Order: sequence, then C-alpha cells, then structure tokens
Amino acid sequence: MKQRMIPVPRLTTFVAVPLALLPCACAGGPSTASIAVQPAFVAERFFAGRLDGTGVLKIAFRAPVRTHVASVGRVAPDGTLILDQHIEQQGKPPRDRQWRIVPLGHRRYTGTLTDASGPVTGEAVGNRLHLAFRMRGGMMVDQWLTLSPDARVAQNRLIVRKLGMTVATLGETIRILP
Repeated sequence: MKQRMIPVPRLTTFVAVPLALLPCACAGGPSTASIAVQPAFVAERFFAGRLDGTGVLKIAFRAPVRTHVASVGRVAPDGTLILDQHIEQQGKPPRDRQWRIVPLGHRRYTGTLTDASGPVTGEAVGNRLHLAFRMRGGMMVDQWLTLSPDARVAQNRLIVRKLGMTVATLGETIRILP
C-alpha cells in the first residue's frame, strides 16, 4: 500500500510572527522575589531632583539600542510630581516628554504622560512601583521600578504589549544625581 503525502502549507509572516512572539506573550512582570518592605518606593520622593537613566531597548525583530534619559523632577504645591525628561535613543533624534503624577493616597497614583494615549495608573508595594498606561497604536505599557536598599537607584523594567504579545522591553538603571 502506497502512503500519500499530505501537503503542508508554508507559514506566512502573518502566522509566523505571532507564533514567534508567543513565548514572550506569557511573560508577566518581574518576579516578586526582589520586593522588600523597605525602603518604600515613594514616587514624589525618588523622582524629585535630577536623575540619570541608561538602558537598552529591545524591539521585536530589531537590534537592541542604547537609551539615555536625563530627568528633572519637582513637586508642585498641590503634591503633583512633574517630571521633565530628555530622551536620547540610539539612531533617533532626541525628544522631550513630561510625566505628571498625582498621589491618590494608600500608595496609589494617577497621572498623564505626553507619550500616553490615556491616563497613567500606578501602585507602590514595598520598594517597587508599578505604572501602567496605553500608547498610540493599541500598545499597553507596564513599567516596574524597583528601588535599591540605599534608595538612590531604581531598576526600571518596562514591557510593551500589543494584542497581548510582548513587542518591546526596556531594562534601565535610574540614578539620583547629586
């Protein structure tokens, strides 16, 4: 008896791209292993003043690029944190953006970001601050900042998702400048 071969269609880019990203889509935020009770992450305290951030941005199907963010933060009389940032990203012209973060009490925050297409929400748990917002193009951003024991450095882990799949990540170290 002769076996018949059943033709298997080739994967198109439409199918291959989501399948390639599938392992990333299951990745949640950073593990909770590094959460400590102290020092407490208070956004308006950490981001008030001058800060310097350096990191690596990884966008799906592209080479990683270096980033540098110079920030100056201040707290307005009403308690709103205003954070002005100058962003330099390898291969792109520099740009500026602004965060306005309002403490709501009970370690919760709301606010705006010039890059966001909707409100920013935030919550601090121990030494970790989680921020979330939507960007143009239907992308969702989750950002976890973890404060060092001396409260002078924060590790920033940012994840960008579209249709539930991870399309970009940023790992950044943010330091308070003297």
